[in-house]
Amino acid sequence: MTRVTVEGTEIVVRLGLREALAARRRTVRLPVSALRDVGVENSWWRVLRGEAARGVWLPGRCAGERRGPAGTDFVAVRAETPALQMDLGPASPYARVAVSVPDPERTERALRGLIPEDAVEPPTEEPDTP
Repeated sequence: MTRVTVEGTEIVVRLGLREALAARRRTVRLPVSALRDVGVENSWWRVLRGEAARGVWLPGRCAGERRGPAGTDFVAVRAETPALQMDLGPASPYARVAVSVPDPERTERALRGLIPEDAVEPPTEEPDTP
């Protein structure tokens, strides 16, 4: 099964054997500074956005890249488990990474503390127009 760890300034996603074969890669490395939000989605299919690109897309098991208006996402999810979802900024190769991990709630708590304070941009005020 997929594991998510933090190594220095990187979030490292290590895929399980099946996911690695389907996605054609063993690890995904993301800069911690690019982390914008993290959460757990109980309905695995809700993390899928855009169109399927490279990877394997079977009912209940998806692994690979998806492309859409928000950018390229990486997913490695299974139907029987909730998905850990990480939304990322422009410094990352992916806009979103969603993976099924053994304890998504614990991983979410660990990653939430790493979200940079400047990650949340204040809303821009629009000038009043008559």
